[in-house]
Amino acid sequence: MKRDIILSGVGGQGILSIATIIGDAAMNKGMFIKQAEVHGMSQRGGDVHSHLRISDEQIASDLIGIGCADLIISMEPMEALRYKPSLKKGGWIVTSKTPFVNIPNYPDVEKIYEELRKIGNVILVDAEEIAKANQMSRSVNMILLGAAADALGLDVKTLSESVARIFGAKGKEIVEMNVRALQLGAEQK
Repeated sequence: MKRDIILSGVGGQGILSIATIIGDAAMNKGMFIKQAEVHGMSQRGGDVHSHLRISDEQIASDLIGIGCADLIISMEPMEALRYKPSLKKGGWIVTSKTPFVNIPNYPDVEKIYEELRKIGNVILVDAEEIAKANQMSRSVNMILLGAAADALGLDVKTLSESVARIFGAKGKEIVEMNVRALQLGAEQK
């Protein structure tokens, strides 16, 4: 198995947590990983993206070429659209429906959805609303990760085990909330 994944969003949305959990899950399945340095402004509000490659064979480079990504996971719909050229034919986009409007000329969100739907393999997740309804506002990224589990080729159980390892020091309640968020996301297919 091999997956080339682009993670995108805005600083402070949890992109690095998603990358850490995917990487941990892949390594615990005996896979190799390569992750590119996060590009863009990693401070709250700036564009952030990362390349993450997982494979059961050695990986030579950490960068994903144009038209080569199997999956784009985006915390924000405009950022998903920004990286569309990186997606290979038949690839998937899993994105939150909620825009992060941090610029005065943010495009009409319905037009963004329309462009994304033209791709075909797109899962638009109302992750913010799911998080709010379940009192887990800090777990929006885990909801999105759960929704991407099938496209990742990693099951929710494996991802949940990684959540427990990564967030274990934060306490049982944090782990349980994030595992529940993964499960809620996986139900969004």
